[in-house]
Amino acid sequence: MSRSEEKLRTDVYARITDRIVAGLEKGVRPWMQPWRSENGSGGVTRPLRHNGLPYSGMNVLLLWTEAAARGYASPIWMTFKQALELGGAVRKGETGSTVVFASRFKKTETDASGDVVDREIPFLRSYTVFNAEQIDGLPANDRNQSEALCDPIERSDHADRFFAQTGAVIRHGGDRAYYSPATDHIQMPPFATFCDAGSYVATLSHEATHWTAAAHRANRDLSRYAKDRSERAREELIAELGSCFLCADLGIAPELEPRPDHASYLGSWLEVLSSDKRFIFAAAAHAQRAVAYLHGLQPQTGLIAEAA
Repeated sequence: MSRSEEKLRTDVYARITDRIVAGLEKGVRPWMQPWRSENGSGGVTRPLRHNGLPYSGMNVLLLWTEAAARGYASPIWMTFKQALELGGAVRKGETGSTVVFASRFKKTETDASGDVVDREIPFLRSYTVFNAEQIDGLPANDRNQSEALCDPIERSDHADRFFAQTGAVIRHGGDRAYYSPATDHIQMPPFATFCDAGSYVATLSHEATHWTAAAHRANRDLSRYAKDRSERAREELIAELGSCFLCADLGIAPELEPRPDHASYLGSWLEVLSSDKRFIFAAAAHAQRAVAYLHGLQPQTGLIAEAA
């Protein structure tokens, strides 16, 4: 990789992280913005490609943030070329939004023993997409939500089935929600103590993301969670994003206000993201793997893939 390519890759990490940090400094979790916007659609979904397939990982955060900032109600995004192929045209003067694609290239080098080896090096590419609301001439079904939302009762039933099919041990009682690695169980307050079904599902999604950390599941190391403030903040950010992703998949709006026991993480997240420009990408990737694992436990494997 050339020096200019390396600088471009670093700039992508820094530019996106700085945008998220700017939101956190204002006390706003940028990934929560789509549920605050009054766009009339009321829809809760991941951003969708022109063919209806959902984006994942970091691109969910990027496009949710862009949709909120620009007031887009449509979840559909596509490249300039894809718009043309669908018979549409990006309006003159419109600016696109950045999405990223992780890839690898092979580099041949000599190791310490003098042997020639091929080493795979990960790198990040970015490209530009436009929201359907920036494009004229698209078929009507390519501008709007792909399907109507279920009513709240059906969504809650669906969520209950989803979590039951994971096989996680979920106990109810007390006034705290947490995952216990020692006993490998999720503890939830009684359902009746939540203000609505959505809040209950959002909290359970958060704890279920923690549950995936076990070595025989998504395999994230929680050994320093209780001892290291930075490690705890990192895992909590992963669980926060995992909850958002999963709630979107289940068609449920996540909690708009942070739980009292989580509000304190805001400062810790700022510290972590300010010192490590790449961690938001790692956190989104970990969250995506956790949610993909939960989908994989369903009778029919979910359609949310790990690729961005």
